[in-house]
Amino acid sequence: MGSAAFALAAPVAAALPAAGPAPRLLAAARAAYDRHAARITHKGLIAIADYSLHSAAPRFFLYAPDSGAVTALRVAHGRGSDPAHTGWLQRFSAAPGSAASSAGAYLAGPAYVGQHGRSRRLNGLDPENATAEARAIVIHGAWYCEPAVLHQTGKLGRSEGCFAFSADDAALVLGRLEPGHLLFSGQG
Repeated sequence: MGSAAFALAAPVAAALPAAGPAPRLLAAARAAYDRHAARITHKGLIAIADYSLHSAAPRFFLYAPDSGAVTALRVAHGRGSDPAHTGWLQRFSAAPGSAASSAGAYLAGPAYVGQHGRSRRLNGLDPENATAEARAIVIHGAWYCEPAVLHQTGKLGRSEGCFAFSADDAALVLGRLEPGHLLFSGQG
């Protein structure tokens, strides 16, 4: 391995698993949970994407409010949120064509099989992500989120604004985050 590859991979070594979402983001997710409670039919699990963390870090949390149990996974952000591809989300946008990640509360919808295999639709519940369905913002697996890409580049690739995971992590998320669960995206 050349020195350039070693330098690129450094963020992977520095990305320690987070114990859970940042307290401020967890509070915002709980407020969204309360605000949208009438639409949330599955209440035993909340997904929280903490985009204040680098893409090499586990920053997507499957959080069980009753037990406090947390599963931490890596998730990509949109290329429009990180134009220089640094691995850090720079901005949110819900504008059509922005290819950016959007903040706010989402309701998990039905699963389907599309260009990325098994995926799950998302319905944006807040003004800052109300265009999620029209933009086809979904949960899916992607080659650019596989461990080999992370180890080679030190960061995940970027989506078009979707919540993209490695194949194994996508299967886990799709299996646990069923229709009617809340997903909250923001920065802690």
